[in-house]
Amino acid sequence: MTHSTGSGSSGPAASMPRVSVALCTYNGSEFIEEQLRSILDQTLQASEIVVSDDGSTDGTPAAVDRIVAAWQGEHPGQPVTLHVIRNPAPLGVTANFEQALAVCTGELIALSDQDDVWPPERLALLAAEFQARPGLQLLHTDARLVDETGRPIGRTLLATLGVSAADRAAVHAGHAFDILLRRNIVTGATVMLRRELVGRARPFPAAWVHDEWLAIVAAATGTMDFLDDALVDYRQHGGNQIGVTSLDAAGRLSRLRTPRTLRNSRLLARAEALDERALGLMPVPVDSYLRLITAKAAHERARSALPSARLRRVLPVLRQWRTGGYARFGLGPQDVLRDLVQPL
Repeated sequence: MTHSTGSGSSGPAASMPRVSVALCTYNGSEFIEEQLRSILDQTLQASEIVVSDDGSTDGTPAAVDRIVAAWQGEHPGQPVTLHVIRNPAPLGVTANFEQALAVCTGELIALSDQDDVWPPERLALLAAEFQARPGLQLLHTDARLVDETGRPIGRTLLATLGVSAADRAAVHAGHAFDILLRRNIVTGATVMLRRELVGRARPFPAAWVHDEWLAIVAAATGTMDFLDDALVDYRQHGGNQIGVTSLDAAGRLSRLRTPRTLRNSRLLARAEALDERALGLMPVPVDSYLRLITAKAAHERARSALPSARLRRVLPVLRQWRTGGYARFGLGPQDVLRDLVQPL
């Protein structure tokens, strides 16, 4: 269902690009008010908020209506357009975000989870970057990790994900595509993008998560970057649909004991989906990127075909190591070790 409560803002901010917020919800009534309020209280007001609810059973859509109506009663001179989509049955995170993004009409779209909190300057800072850099397609940021009550955990998102100084420098230098072929570093809750990117990326492949797919398409066809600032309080709690996976030593050791078949099948499906779609992207990625995409798919096919007997894996793993596959398309020695010792 779609309903409107007004039009975009006017005044000094009118010269900035119009911003939409794509907010996806699922049984989020516990945290939705704090996040919605933080979106509505931005120094640069969004012209519209698109809420796509994925079959909530806890009254989340009604809570959204109530919160926005209350805020507008408190701020009668600051109208905002609200669209609420109610899915009768859950679509899943990626399809739900694709649906929300397709409805957004702003030149820029900020993605939002239902349980985070934004500092007031978030939209203004991101929109200013896009205004200053016309070729920029996607921008993401760091985030402060907080617990269920909103208290800082003492870590940031990018540090927890193990994004190194070299990774950061490479992205800032325009080499995000090379980084993303090895691993994803983009979290959707921290993203702003140009609406034209959504058109290029749709339909989202089933093998990919929405934020990872948007990032790789942006990097393959244009420019993406990130801000080091932590511009989201990223809440970690038991109900996260997608949370943070730590790359610390304990996490790496745990993964060595995890069966490898499902993960490698997923990596292969993603690489093959990208390979199949690459020539249809607009603009078409440069030849060097196309070659890397094809080589990435070949590398993941070789990994998926490794035998169950660990000793028989040694030669094919060594072959991929010597040809540079593990360095170009994965985490190097860490993935070599995983492929040598993980059970099926």
